Amino acid sequence: MDKATLAGGCFWCLDGVYQQVSGVQSVVSGYIGGHVPQPNYRAVCNGITGHAEAVEILFDPQQIGYGDLLDIFFAIHDPTTPNRQGYDVGTQYRSAIFYHDDKQQQQATTLIDTLNASGLFPSPIVTEVTPAGIFYPAENYHQSYYLQHPQEPYCQAVIAPKLHKFQQLFNHLRRAG
Repeated sequence: MDKATLAGGCFWCLDGVYQQVSGVQSVVSGYIGGHVPQPNYRAVCNGITGHAEAVEILFDPQQIGYGDLLDIFFAIHDPTTPNRQGYDVGTQYRSAIFYHDDKQQQQATTLIDTLNASGLFPSPIVTEVTPAGIFYPAENYHQSYYLQHPQEPYCQAVIAPKLHKFQQLFNHLRRAG
């Protein structure tokens, strides 16, 4: 298994999408990129730890590539707004790719350069590309949140549209392939 660690707003959103991806073995919501050991949700949300809400994805590279995971990442969140995704505002909601080796770093920076040059986004991409540090799993009630609470207002208003966007992308790629 290989590992990808991504931050793109609320971890519930990324978790809900990546759990639908063939080749993904597990998705864990958590915190990374801060300066406080063993952070908790309240401290991260108060912005005092420096951590981002992120997901750690274990995937089978024989079934899905790291580049494919990055393509999904850029399709389901806005990588052009610093420290914000929709109504979620703060450094914990920043867009970031936490790479685990030089190959992941190269793939991430090359994709960002390609996307910026393409004009696909109206503003430059602000996604951080930084080495992965210690990943702290979030509290149990954050794990698989969408699967456990699909009718919650946040899930319906924010996560469900991301899942729909992902499914449209998947169907488009399947028809093109």
